Amino acid sequence: MEETNHILIVEDDFDIAEQVMLFFKASGFQISHIADGAEVVDWVRANSPDAILMDIMLPNQDGVACMRQIREFSMVPIVMLTAKVSEADRLKGLEFGADDYVCKPFSAAELVMRIKAILRRCSTVPAPEKPAIEVNEGQLLVLLKGQSLSLTKVEFDVFAMLYNAPNRVFSRQQILDHIQPDNFDISDRVIDSHIKNIRKKIKNIEFSPKIVESVYGAGYRFNEQHIDS
Repeated sequence: MEETNHILIVEDDFDIAEQVMLFFKASGFQISHIADGAEVVDWVRANSPDAILMDIMLPNQDGVACMRQIREFSMVPIVMLTAKVSEADRLKGLEFGADDYVCKPFSAAELVMRIKAILRRCSTVPAPEKPAIEVNEGQLLVLLKGQSLSLTKVEFDVFAMLYNAPNRVFSRQQILDHIQPDNFDISDRVIDSHIKNIRKKIKNIEFSPKIVESVYGAGYRFNEQHIDS
């Protein structure tokens, strides 16, 4: 855990807030304090703290409402602080996204240890890696390592057909029938031009054009082996 971890304490009881802040500062944390529930969500959005200690009973907007709004854009660890002790209240807080639930009165030293444990646990969870290739058929969008391939509608249809059946070989006529089923007088060699344009765009963003592979005498296929080359 880094000493620069930033903790937001949301507590309208200034005596409790002061006690908690002293313990966290002594443990090397950066501390911010908010006493009004109406200020919490915008502050979190702007400052992205590493963890939040949130009282439930707050002026203007309660802690559960704050947490539900925060969960719409952030998975920051949130520990709820409350004088309520019923199981139903604890389950409600956990259901809406709390990582832990501490009832008053509590030990400030124990609270620090809980936050440290949560931050250690979060730091060991690797962020999911985006796939090298993303195809969004609704938006006619192909991303290669996050960069848009900027395909035309026809080029997208050709690429998506190959991509959705990796390593399967499609003849020029099969591809043509897929993208222009009603145009019987168009030469299947027009597919070669579309493939050439697709490969050029792939190469322009420094990705291997070999992912769209020609198979001599047969047609084209999407070759998964070249994704990382």
